[in-house]
Amino acid sequence: MTTSKPQDIKRAVRERYAARATGAVSACCGPAEAAPPTPARGVYLGADLSGLPGEVLLASAGCGNPTALADLKSGETVVDLGSGGGIDCFLAGRAVGPSGHVIGVDMTPQMIELARSNAQRLKAANVEFRQGEIEALPVQDGTADVIISNCVVCLSPDKDAVFREAFRVLRPGGRLHISDMMLVGDLPQAIKDDPKRWAECVGGAEPKEEYLARLGKAGFQRVSVKEERRYSSEPGLEALRSVYVRAVKSLNG
Repeated sequence: MTTSKPQDIKRAVRERYAARATGAVSACCGPAEAAPPTPARGVYLGADLSGLPGEVLLASAGCGNPTALADLKSGETVVDLGSGGGIDCFLAGRAVGPSGHVIGVDMTPQMIELARSNAQRLKAANVEFRQGEIEALPVQDGTADVIISNCVVCLSPDKDAVFREAFRVLRPGGRLHISDMMLVGDLPQAIKDDPKRWAECVGGAEPKEEYLARLGKAGFQRVSVKEERRYSSEPGLEALRSVYVRAVKSLNG
């Protein structure tokens, strides 16, 4: 439990990602002085990145590659929660093809501007970006076949709202694929109470069992962990894990 106010957390997150979009911050999941994510870190396979401009790669701020798990099919509609500079949207756009559609949602105006610029540069006609919060998605009910999210839900102070919204915008039978930060132990209280550590994808991480239970509470079924790896050896963060999760919305809705 944190004593930080939700508005303080959101302000810290918004400021950090605005700075990242303009190049003032080089890392997401960790301290600002950390090295930016690169293929060498194993977050994305090199083959996935072919043809993507440097602006897309430098804006990448995730802890995993949800599109690698999503088994996307031609013609599907994908919604990305917290799309940032757009890297996962562009990879998804390739997978679903011209007949598919990808919607990236991000609350930071600077990230939306950057992502739209990247989309124009890539001529990604099947990808669009909408400004909004993942706790109140600017997407109609039953729009998506697949929802992806890459190290973003942990930034939210209201994860139940995020998962309710994800469930709402999925079609019956739709799939959810998330890479996110979770815990297999606990964090020092000082980290939980620091909005800046939330913005680093750390302070908002919660125990894995609690996180997965929230998905079930929102209505998701067949919730399963596909991969889990230790993320940091920083003192106090030994319990932090990068976890890939899959869930489905039943055909009965």
